[in-house]
Parts: sequence; C-alpha cells; structure tokens
Amino acid sequence: MKTMELFTKSNKENSSEAISTSIEQIEENLPMSIRNEDCRIGMAGMGDNTVSLILTDPPYFIDGMGSNWSTKKLRKRVKPGVIGSLPAGMKFSPQQGIDLQEYLYPIAKEWVRIIKPGGFCLVFSQNRLVHRSAIALEDAGFEIRDVMLWKYEGQAKAFTQDHFVRKSNLPDAEKKRLICKLDGRKTPQLKPQGEMIILAQAPREGTFVNNWDRWETGLIDVSNPVVDNGKFPGTVIPVPKPKERYGHMTAKPVKLLRHLIRIFSAPGSLVFDPFAGSGSTGEAAKLEGRGFQGFEIEFDMAQMANCRIGGTE
Repeated sequence: MKTMELFTKSNKENSSEAISTSIEQIEENLPMSIRNEDCRIGMAGMGDNTVSLILTDPPYFIDGMGSNWSTKKLRKRVKPGVIGSLPAGMKFSPQQGIDLQEYLYPIAKEWVRIIKPGGFCLVFSQNRLVHRSAIALEDAGFEIRDVMLWKYEGQAKAFTQDHFVRKSNLPDAEKKRLICKLDGRKTPQLKPQGEMIILAQAPREGTFVNNWDRWETGLIDVSNPVVDNGKFPGTVIPVPKPKERYGHMTAKPVKLLRHLIRIFSAPGSLVFDPFAGSGSTGEAAKLEGRGFQGFEIEFDMAQMANCRIGGTE
C-alpha cells in the first residue's frame, strides 16, 4: 500500500499478491505519517475506501476540550483534579452534548466515505456524552455494534462543600449548621474506573465472507489478544493508565491500542486517527505491523508524534 493512495480518489482493491506477501515485506512499504492539519480539511484529500480501521479519541467537549482545543491553554487552567475553580468534569451544561454531536457528525460522514466496507470505527468518548458520539456515528451511516469499556484505576475527584460554606459571609452559627447538615457529602462524581469506546462498523458488501474476501474487513481476530492473552476478548479491557503521556493530557496506553488494532484489523492494513495527538495510535499500529495515517492540528504535538513513530509529515 502506497502513501499516495490516501490522497488520491480511488477504489482500488487489495491484490492477491499483497495479501500473500509476508509481514516483513509489508512492513517495509507501510505508510507511517501524521500531518499537521485540521482533519476536517485533510480528509477531503483522502481516497474512498482506503482505510481499514479508524481508532481515535476526539475532543471530549468538556472543560475547554472542544473544537478549539489548546494544550497550552488547558495546562494553564488545570491543576490536579481541578479545571478552573471546579472539579474536572463538573463544568456541565446540556449544550456540551449538542455541540459534540454537531461537531462529530460531518467528520463521521467523511469516515464513512474513506473507510472500506465492513471496516470498524472505534471512538473513545467521555462517559456522560458517549450517547451523543454514538448518535453522530449512527446518523452518519455507521452501525453501532457495541460499547466497550477501557477499565483502569482512576483518582477520586469528588469535592466536599464545607470549604465553600466556610468562605461564605454567613454567621458562624449558620456555617456550623450547614456543615453539620451536609455531613461530608460531595459533588456527584464517583471514582472513575473506566472510559467508553464505541464500536461502530461501516455497512458490509454482501455477506461477511464476501466482504472479507474483497476488503479484508468486517471480521475480528480473537486468536491472540494483547490483553488477557489466552482468554476470549471481552468488552471490558483492563489496562492501567499510561505513565508516559508525551505531553498530552488524555493519552491512551499503547497496550490498549495494540489490543484493539490486533482484534479489529488485518496485518498490513491501514489504521487512521484523525485526532492523532501524541502519536500513541501510530506507535501501536507500527508495532502491530499496520500502516498509519493521522492528522494533528497542534504543530508541536504533530512534530513530536512524527518523531515518536518515525513518520513523515
């Protein structure tokens, strides 16, 4: 598979010679790059039916993490567990979900165009807005197959209200009464222990067998999972959060991404991440013998990610 295929309108099928080529030979010719560009612009130049798997972590649309995401601005606002003056994730309005769905829908329409029939689209989502992401994908033409859970051990973020009462202008007796009545109650945030991953699939051409024979998509490989090897892969995937985040606030563990890539794509196929961030998906794809194409809107992050995967912009 050549890099230029990504940016030339085409509907080429995989040849039998490419399918029979050894993994070692395939790896030498795999595209591996992240472009410093808004994916909404960059995807317009990608060919139809050129991507086998979309694996991505779009903006969450909470606490400033929307379409105008800026790592530098977020770092200035963020303290451990706190963004601005509120616990992380507590700055909430129903508009967040509406904005996320409106943002993601036209992007997902492009995903339907560039992905091969039967190809899988795996999308990480903030848990309380996952329904909006799923609706955007479904309305764009994907079939929602399942929702998986990346299981990890998070930090408790709920805050008591006592300090707000103590800082108020109320008389001391009233402060004491309120604190006693609150009885240590906290903001409505249970300890986070997982993040949702939407499992969507592009419509197949014909039967599962027909579709696989033509496109090598639409079926899963459960023979050698990365996580819990020896067990049939499940929808709950336990992987610790990464210690090294390469400067990205929401970096995902490479082990988890390798697990998903190995199950939901074939060796030598093309993995696509329109929100490439620090390049974790690209590293996972490379380690799994897949090609990778990504877009990252932040210049410094794109440069660092390309160095990380040995790619070219």
